[in-house]
Amino acid sequence: MKTLRLLLILTVFVAKANAQTFTFGKVDTADLKLTYCDFEKGANAMVLFDVGKIGYSKTESVVMERHTRIKIFNDKANNEANIKLEYFSGYDAEQIKDIEAQTINLAGKTITVTPLDPKLIYNEKIDKMHRAVVFTMPNVKAGSVLDIRYTWKTGYGYNYPNWYFQGPLPSRYSKVEAHVNFGYSFNFVKRITQKLDVDTSYIAKGKAVSTHIFSMSKIPGFRPEPHMHSVADNMQSISFKPAFKFATWQSVADKILADADISGQPKFTFDKGPDIIANAKDIKNRNEKIAYIFNMVKNTMKWNRVDSWNSEDGLKKAWQNKTGNSGEINLLLYHFLKEAGIKASLLVFGTRNEGELEPENPTLSRLNKTIVRVPIDSATYYVMDATGKYNTYNTVPYSLLGVTMLIIDPEARKTDIIALKTTTPSAEAVLIDAEITTDGKLEGSVQKTSSNYKRISKLETFDRAGQQKYVANELKEGNLNAIITGHRFSGTETDTIPLREDFRFKLDLAASDSSYTFINPNLFTGLGKNPFSSDTRLTDIDLIYRNTYSINGRYKVPAGYKIEALPKSTTLALENKGITLRRSAGELDGVVIINYTIAFNKTKYSRDDYPELHRFYKTMYELLNEPIVLKKG
Repeated sequence: MKTLRLLLILTVFVAKANAQTFTFGKVDTADLKLTYCDFEKGANAMVLFDVGKIGYSKTESVVMERHTRIKIFNDKANNEANIKLEYFSGYDAEQIKDIEAQTINLAGKTITVTPLDPKLIYNEKIDKMHRAVVFTMPNVKAGSVLDIRYTWKTGYGYNYPNWYFQGPLPSRYSKVEAHVNFGYSFNFVKRITQKLDVDTSYIAKGKAVSTHIFSMSKIPGFRPEPHMHSVADNMQSISFKPAFKFATWQSVADKILADADISGQPKFTFDKGPDIIANAKDIKNRNEKIAYIFNMVKNTMKWNRVDSWNSEDGLKKAWQNKTGNSGEINLLLYHFLKEAGIKASLLVFGTRNEGELEPENPTLSRLNKTIVRVPIDSATYYVMDATGKYNTYNTVPYSLLGVTMLIIDPEARKTDIIALKTTTPSAEAVLIDAEITTDGKLEGSVQKTSSNYKRISKLETFDRAGQQKYVANELKEGNLNAIITGHRFSGTETDTIPLREDFRFKLDLAASDSSYTFINPNLFTGLGKNPFSSDTRLTDIDLIYRNTYSINGRYKVPAGYKIEALPKSTTLALENKGITLRRSAGELDGVVIINYTIAFNKTKYSRDDYPELHRFYKTMYELLNEPIVLKKG
């Protein structure tokens, strides 16, 4: 009796799950009149629904029919009319076809439908392994509804597409219905932070197919959070992972090694190639030889800001143009090292922002960068990426720390999976020497030194921003009334010494009235604003590298003022000493001396750790910003 009852409940549940229907071109008038998103205030547009039905064709191809409808609320969202459907085109793995799209508008009581002209649909090459179908929806304005449907197809029966409930826009409803033929088996990996409306599986009587339905409602638009690991790994989604491994990382590596720019040995007969190799062979010291080749490639080639694990147009053309993607630059480095007699292997991976490779799921689809590894001894290696201006041959680039990678030894044809780590913390020291003027201002000098990854990060930030924006956005840290003069760097040419930064400043001090003046000692420290002030967190936290801060402030108190209150000496520690803060403060001969030492000893935290991390950061910033209080008279 219980079995019958459960079956009846399941039947009703599944019927409800499939009750909603979405007909292309048929739009509810209420949606045409809709002017805002009721669950995400201020949204410029929203996804009304996004539904997909996945199954198998008669030839065992996986086919997904997808139907998406978007509501435009105001002119700020008109760029949503530009549609780009990306897919993995390498080895003819995937394709997108049968595209239909139309824009629906309401003027008074009149509904107008503007279909997309098929001639305005273009297929765009992104790189050797990826393409995109691109088009612009017609007649889009505030109030428009965009209706789009298409078919995605792949010939490989286990290449089931992942389903992302979440995207940049808030979504009122998202549903995927997956039909899996007998003979295929998947594990479902759910990355979700809110409850699914429907999460059910069943086998219809007389059918050799299992059906799986997942749906979710009122999904907020995805917003990047401070120190987030990656977008792809944090958006709410369902992944379909083959229950049996038909591919291996070795078979993936074999496909990579079949690439002509990797398996072939380029003839460096072009533009100084022979000279570089000859000069390298003349260098007897192995480290100096590696450094010479690395720097020649890094300084010769300009990175075009595109990541790829392979070459787009061939290594010879990239070398001749002195410009290339990350794969081309690092493959050139690899071949130059080999020609000079240095054994090297390749590290292929998915970058942080795009979503890392998954060790349990061997596939090419997430791989988008190649770098080079050279053994130092039997246990240690140099990891080299010649795309970064400030990268060195003997320091792992900080953007790669903690990233899972596929090692490929082209000569031995061996593979392995590793995650790059470093035990060496970076450091930043700040020395502030200032005095309070009689007109209520604080002025003085600042000296900052940055080592290891902090050094590189700071120089890269300065290059991107330029002097003016760097001073305004990085140094001032929200102190908009600060006047900064004489800013300069020293030690930029030698990467083995700390980067030094000097400048002078003047700023108005806060005062409660004519009697009290407050000095906030958290000035020009690089710790200006609490990055974890939000009460909630949806993504994991990645601080990338260990870091220490030493902050030392000296504040001369003028005649006519006395010290009313000083921050007390204290120690604060996160559980297991993941982060520790020590503060000491005192007064000597009319000078307030305050010191902070902060050590970030752990780099990764899950979103489940966030409540504790949030509480710790709140207290830490209260201690950092606790003022020195002066009183006149």
